[in-house]
Amino acid sequence: MRRSSKRGNCWIRRTFTLLDLSRRAMPIPERECTRLRGSVVTVEMMCERQRRVVGVRKDRAGTLVLPVGSSGGGPSVLSSGANLRGASSVDRRHTVTERPSTSQLAPVKPEVPLQIAVGSATHVGGRSDNEDAISVSDLPRVANAIEGNERGHLLAVADGMGGYQRGEVASQIAIETIQQMFADDPGADVALLLKQAFRRANEKIYESGLANGPDAMMGTTLVVAAIRGKYVTIASIGDSRAYLARANRLTQITKDHSLVAEQVARGTMSADEARESPHRNILTHALGHKAKLDSKMPSIFEITLLPQDRLLLLTDGFFDVMPDDDVLKIVLDYPADLAVRKLVDTAVERQTSDNVSAVIATVQPIRVEQPVVVAAGSRPSFLFPAAALVLLIVVLALVLVFFVI
Repeated sequence: MRRSSKRGNCWIRRTFTLLDLSRRAMPIPERECTRLRGSVVTVEMMCERQRRVVGVRKDRAGTLVLPVGSSGGGPSVLSSGANLRGASSVDRRHTVTERPSTSQLAPVKPEVPLQIAVGSATHVGGRSDNEDAISVSDLPRVANAIEGNERGHLLAVADGMGGYQRGEVASQIAIETIQQMFADDPGADVALLLKQAFRRANEKIYESGLANGPDAMMGTTLVVAAIRGKYVTIASIGDSRAYLARANRLTQITKDHSLVAEQVARGTMSADEARESPHRNILTHALGHKAKLDSKMPSIFEITLLPQDRLLLLTDGFFDVMPDDDVLKIVLDYPADLAVRKLVDTAVERQTSDNVSAVIATVQPIRVEQPVVVAAGSRPSFLFPAAALVLLIVVLALVLVFFVI
């Protein structure tokens, strides 16, 4: 808990939430939570004024009662010692952080609407079969207070495991499972839905391989980006990567789940040694490896897009033949649909030994013409047209005089 002092008053910088017996949450304004000590307090510890602020009252029997209002029918009775906890201890969707008053807010510029263009491409590269799978699809409009009522995009890249039979089947199962889960529940929390979809895909791939015997076991990497408005949620497992190109820099968002990546993180191997290591393709996590996915998988990342950003999803066929600087130059020089083709063609020309697949989303601001506002009662000025007309007459007169003389 962070505290700050202003004019001798101790302010607790936290929004508290009052829980009733039915686990519904009612917010307490931060300014009314002054002088409450500790992150957990009870209703009995509140002064009478604070009880009145949050709507706590006593009925005829002396029992504390909380009016629920629109979130439920009728008041709820508070048990002795009912907890008043920080917002982090309850569902975030039911908590409200107090906003400063209008007089405290600086003027806010309206957000520029964004337009997202997506391109995708895949190539067999240096292999005889293409075990990669890619997907680009639209997400339906979902009214949401945070993400707005905007159409979204669902992007995915999967790399079927080399050395495993039917790797192309595993990658396709992963892609189809992600698409189906988002189609069945488009309004769900994106991060939670991605975790559930990865687990479902893992089960399907594992069971499909198991049904065909031990020699038919298969696996795949998977990286998914769900875009709604300017917000992106990314989930990944394996060594397929998500990158963000911003301000002339290319940043890797995801972390590789591989043996050499873990050694680099521990400091036992340098990044250059990892790129040259013969063990660089050994994964520590992937879909279909085992019956249940590790509890820490998939890795989830959330970012906010800005105008001129480029979001990239790439399989590992690029990494050995294309340095980051080459990738960055291509994505900055070409629109999304041409950039993916250029990336794939360059990797093939440089004789990549693996399949190559890429999905790129470019973010551009939508330019809206602002109407010219004329103040009420004002009249348009004719001074400039009149001056121009006078100047034209003078020029014509001078021309005529010149020719006559």
